[in-house]
Amino acid sequence: MESNGIKAILLDLDNTLIDTAGAHRIAIQKVEALLGTRFGQDDIGKICKGFELKLLQETYNPSGGESIDQVRVTHWQEAIREAGSAEPDGTLATECYSMWKNSRLEQLAIPGPVWDLLKDLQKTHKLLLLTNGVSQTQWEKIRAVRCEELFQAMVVGGDHAEDKPAPSIFQHCFTLLGVGPRDCVMVGDSLDTDILGGVNAGVRATVWVNANGREIPPGVSVKPDYTVTTVLELPTILSTLK
Repeated sequence: MESNGIKAILLDLDNTLIDTAGAHRIAIQKVEALLGTRFGQDDIGKICKGFELKLLQETYNPSGGESIDQVRVTHWQEAIREAGSAEPDGTLATECYSMWKNSRLEQLAIPGPVWDLLKDLQKTHKLLLLTNGVSQTQWEKIRAVRCEELFQAMVVGGDHAEDKPAPSIFQHCFTLLGVGPRDCVMVGDSLDTDILGGVNAGVRATVWVNANGREIPPGVSVKPDYTVTTVLELPTILSTLK
């Protein structure tokens, strides 16, 4: 596969290379089974939905003195309490968090065809993993899928002052690879971080991985250069870039 002038490909991790959303759903089902020994179905639903909402709204400051594990145990404690259930010692919340975290990590994997594609792309391009998120959490995922050999460099937003879509983290990536923005393609599933970040950083092209056929929401001004349902379509796009 010839590079056609593109020297580097920046790839997002979650829901781009790995099905984090699917792994989360399975992990929640495991927690529901655990909670089923203590609560009725209505309470189980409230507790899990409460945790998911807290996870979605989560803001984490590593300098605050708590680990991300402690913060997420607290999410479960609060969700249990808000569902009207007493859990004075926190044991159940800890069990829920452990079940959710470990089950999610166990489900994560880079599918075989995607792995093979990246190995092939390695021959002609510099590959860099660029993922947002809490440092501990993202490195745990990276270790779980054992993908270090696929990338020349890996950058986790939580290790830096700013993450995607800030231009600074993209500039860091360009420096690591020894390339310029126009030498690069950014690939990811998020319009707000991957695509906007790539556009702001001046990359040659942005590729939106839209596995579920989502519409671009009204009022969203950023538009990807290319839209695919899977990263397996990347070779076709690369062949068009001169």
